[in-house]
Amino acid sequence: MTVHSGGCHCGNIRLSFSTTLDPASMEIRACQCSFCTRHGSRAAADPNGRLAISVENRAKLQVYRFGLRTADYLLCRECGVYVAAIAGDGAEARAIVIVNALDDRGQFSREPIPVRYDAESREQRLARRRTAWMPVEIKGI
Repeated sequence: MTVHSGGCHCGNIRLSFSTTLDPASMEIRACQCSFCTRHGSRAAADPNGRLAISVENRAKLQVYRFGLRTADYLLCRECGVYVAAIAGDGAEARAIVIVNALDDRGQFSREPIPVRYDAESREQRLARRRTAWMPVEIKGI
């Protein structure tokens, strides 16, 4: 597996995205919800990969929920960077990584696919995330 590191601008939140997929051919999604469009989000996930998130100072982590309240969107309160989204808890937690927060983001060069999830029910949204998102480990929360 290849590890792609990254995090927020000030370094409070660190990311480690492990995948066997080639970043240049990996599907990148550009969610069209108002939150993601305002952040210029480019999201990726490898259901067979893994995301590790470590937070140095919990007080500087902003966890935001909106809409159907099915995921936690992680932002740094210090520098404002959106780094990942997490759905579920414990061993069942799944995540996407925000490619813009990775140090080697330029390698993820595939044109983002605009996606809309407005028509999904709560159950459909959770089911999609369980299969399409990747396992996540969180330290410091």
